[in-house]
Amino acid sequence: MTNEQMERHLASAVEKTAPDDVNGVLSRCEERKGTVIPMTTKKTTKRRWTSLIAACLAVMLLGGGLFYQQVNAVASVVSLDVNPSIELKVNRSEKVLVCTPLNEDAKAILADMGSGADLKGAKLDVAVNAIVGSLVRNGYLDSISSAIMISVEDKDAARAEKLQRELTSAVDDVLQTSEAKASVLTQTLTQDAAREQQARENNISTGKAALVNRVLALNATLKFDALAKLSVEELKDLAEAGAPAMPIGMDAARTAAEEYAGTTAVDSVTAEVDPELDESPAHYEVELQTAWGEFEYLVDAYTGKVLSGQKDLLATAPVGDATAKPSAPSGGADIGYAKAKSIALNHAGVSENKAYDMEIELDDEDGTLVYEVEFKSGGMEYSYEINAASGAILKHEAELDD
Repeated sequence: MTNEQMERHLASAVEKTAPDDVNGVLSRCEERKGTVIPMTTKKTTKRRWTSLIAACLAVMLLGGGLFYQQVNAVASVVSLDVNPSIELKVNRSEKVLVCTPLNEDAKAILADMGSGADLKGAKLDVAVNAIVGSLVRNGYLDSISSAIMISVEDKDAARAEKLQRELTSAVDDVLQTSEAKASVLTQTLTQDAAREQQARENNISTGKAALVNRVLALNATLKFDALAKLSVEELKDLAEAGAPAMPIGMDAARTAAEEYAGTTAVDSVTAEVDPELDESPAHYEVELQTAWGEFEYLVDAYTGKVLSGQKDLLATAPVGDATAKPSAPSGGADIGYAKAKSIALNHAGVSENKAYDMEIELDDEDGTLVYEVEFKSGGMEYSYEINAASGAILKHEAELDD
């Protein structure tokens, strides 16, 4: 409400409460003789009541306006980034004022929450739990190399740090309950107009924009818009590696693996891609899941060259038969015991020094050489069957160690 509108409201209220009708009162009075009673007393009383009423109304209007502003004023901006980027604006009571999906992946995550509208008025921790749960269900946080970044932007540094701690704890609880393997990254931010403009122009959160700027600080030859398309885990790994060059991205890595495997025309083939940009050589791990097994490929993160994996999976299948199981390549190719062990440990997310009772055997399964790998770690027992020629995981199980 503007000052002019408020003045009109006050004037109207005062006029209705104490109308200025002095002439009417005088006309109804009989002519009196004797002592003349001056009207100044009545006018003073009226002015006093008028001033009091106006003051009360002003306090009520201003108080209501201040309350409305406090309830609807943005106190903090919280963003959650994986590849989906979601922004939540909250008030001082930590209630969501608006939840905004910033890219197409985020729209899919919020699809069953009214595209974020259903979260309006919810407590921040409840909204975050719902979003992280959807991220888990959609497979964004099930890899050991995946990461979710929580960013809190607030003028009040103490409040920002408090929110950061609370949200980190809440997200950790959801990940542990769902047995998701992702790591949690957090940061607090102060308002920055230039960063906010970068975020708007690239449809990302201010939190992800801050991470992109950290990478750019390591290598100014890289481009902001290209980096903005990478996932949080790619940006994190890239920063840890010193940002030597621009990686090809997960979509390009998947395409390279499928073209090498010859499965681009097979609709039933699905892929999981994990960036390992902080390893040497930097690469993407691409696991193609087919009707005949799982096949792993390593793709160079900067050149797109396939470093390992079985080529032309369908080469030995009858024409039109995409479900035939390919045989091992000729020439007696064998990945070896050490590689088989490494594949199993990496898939299980277990470091070698944490594994014990390791057993590896080479066996013949219906004419195909297979490494059988078994080991224990952290109260779990793992077993794998790995194609000796391609390194593809044909079967794997994990159960509680009795």
